[in-house]
Amino acid sequence: MRTLDETDLEILRLLVDDARRPYSDIAEQVGVSPPTVSDRIDRLQELGVIQGFSVDIDRTTVSSGTELLIDIELDPSIDNRVAERFGAIEHVEHVFMTADCRLLVVATVSQDRVRDLITEAVDLDLVRSYTVTLLTDRQWTPTVGSTELALACDECSNTVTGDGISTVIDDTRYHFCCPTCQATFEDRYTSLSESA
Repeated sequence: MRTLDETDLEILRLLVDDARRPYSDIAEQVGVSPPTVSDRIDRLQELGVIQGFSVDIDRTTVSSGTELLIDIELDPSIDNRVAERFGAIEHVEHVFMTADCRLLVVATVSQDRVRDLITEAVDLDLVRSYTVTLLTDRQWTPTVGSTELALACDECSNTVTGDGISTVIDDTRYHFCCPTCQATFEDRYTSLSESA
């Protein structure tokens, strides 16, 4: 595995600024060829650094309803796919899951449909409470961060260097600094999966 370098970082900054930017434009700005840009973007996707390309849509212009923030307090016994289920609902734009079993959902719906939206993703017996707040403004400002961009080991949090390992477990890519961390993580993952 290669570590990320300054060229990768600059490519990421340019894509964050405009994900539709042509590879030829990126290549000119970072001083490499368009095929090199394509290869690097493919590698960044394989590593899980780039998780997708999206369009930021003002949903109020294409659907009826109001943009709302729904704060849902869930029972701790909730399964770990609840955020994914909410994210799959047509009117939901963003979903955030907190460590204390709170789910924050940004959706464009009428207030009288909030309860129906929640029941599309979760049994109401697992909902302790929820509040609905009208959103009047929001900002989304993604950044790449510092030049110290590097992958962290999913087991020990050390920096993953050129000797690192990437593996996919249950459709999620994980990165490890060494075979020992990979084996430890996989053993614990298997044990937790079997006990669930």
